[in-house]
Amino acid sequence: MSHTENVTAQPLEHVFSDMRSAYNNNPAPTYEQRVVILNKLKHAIIENEQRIYDALKLDYGYRSEFDTLIADVLPSVAGINYAIKNLKKWMKPSKRHAGLMLVPSKVTVHYQPLGVVGVITPWNFPFYLALGPAVQALAAGNRVMIKMSEFTPNANAALREVVKDLSEHIQIIEGEADVGAAFSKLPFDHLIFTGSSAVGKMVAHSAADNLTPITLELGGKSPTIIDKNIDLNIAVDALIVGKSVNSGQICVAPDYVFVPKEREKEFIDTFIQRYTEYHLENDSKNTQTHIVSERQYTRLMGFLEDAKEQGAEVHAVREIEDDQGRRVYPHLLTNLRPEMKVLQEEIFGSILPILTYEDLEEVISYINERPRPLALYIMSNDNNVIDSLVSRTHSGGVAINDTAMHVAADDAPFGGVGNSGMGHYHGHEGFLTFSKAKTVLHSSSWIPKNRFILKNRDFVFRTLRKYLLK
Repeated sequence: MSHTENVTAQPLEHVFSDMRSAYNNNPAPTYEQRVVILNKLKHAIIENEQRIYDALKLDYGYRSEFDTLIADVLPSVAGINYAIKNLKKWMKPSKRHAGLMLVPSKVTVHYQPLGVVGVITPWNFPFYLALGPAVQALAAGNRVMIKMSEFTPNANAALREVVKDLSEHIQIIEGEADVGAAFSKLPFDHLIFTGSSAVGKMVAHSAADNLTPITLELGGKSPTIIDKNIDLNIAVDALIVGKSVNSGQICVAPDYVFVPKEREKEFIDTFIQRYTEYHLENDSKNTQTHIVSERQYTRLMGFLEDAKEQGAEVHAVREIEDDQGRRVYPHLLTNLRPEMKVLQEEIFGSILPILTYEDLEEVISYINERPRPLALYIMSNDNNVIDSLVSRTHSGGVAINDTAMHVAADDAPFGGVGNSGMGHYHGHEGFLTFSKAKTVLHSSSWIPKNRFILKNRDFVFRTLRKYLLK
């Protein structure tokens, strides 16, 4: 297939068939072949760096180059570097114990490519959430088809340019929701979806018809808990990072924060003061990424209106002005009611509800009574508080005195739990996700083990039973 060919103009089944044929022609690529592919992809990303910045600025109305660098470009390159560094070790068959029943045979586990992997990518980090899983699937020896979001056409075009010389290994698919639905119905050997829980359920249903294994990276309402004794400057700085990068349009962004009741006003004042210092004192920097679309902007404004109508108090870092486009600075909300939309739905933007507490048990009960989040953030230096929250709540991941940055850990799995997803990738676990762990039992032909078993069944039975009852 020529890299200049418009994939979206072809029936998806034909693209899939071509990728399946390409895989079948080389179902066990060598370490050297995989490294060549990964290095070619890495160099293409670096060569197109400015193109990627410009594309995402166009898609968002404005997106800071800082956000694109740390959330799309850098982690994509870092993921490739890490995969190359560790790939030879990952590919090596692992030795296992045969056990008494199989002596003197040997058991090893081989890690075989699955075949063709499907990746469904959202709009918030279109570049990394396409290439992150794709890199690990390629490292595992697979071919990859990527369905890009229809809301980031310029980023899609930039990615198409990046992978244009790797068309036998990566294909980019574009289209509206109907194309996405058809994509999820293809008989992939593994399918990974990043997006909302509602759409994730539909993807899982489609994949089930083909018994396609899936990884779902969803989201949910990720809480932050602020300890009574933590330095609020430290806690607020961590929250600002997680809530200002991409204007909070991140699946692991802090969704709401628990603050000790007596420190609520101090928290609000500290947040506004420090956010202003970092982002507004030299406003010509224009560091605030815009909300991606009018639809998402209207959704966030609806949250604010609903909350205000029900009595919430709004503490805005800066009020929304007509000449700002879709730039929305953080709005802190207090005096909240459980039925407000802002406490029911994932926010995915620069609104931060504040809940107060007097006892940590209130916090743990609140979290455990709700769907399990993708991330949980703890602002504390008290090991008792940290241990209690880590051990008594469920979440996809935890960060202590930090937010969102745990996703950047190359050598650790990333994934949700329950409503926030299933399965994981990143690091060695990502390689395993896109590999078939195949057990290989090797019995020497010159040792007549099976003949001995067949001719001495009673002896073997007594010996094994004696071992069992030992």
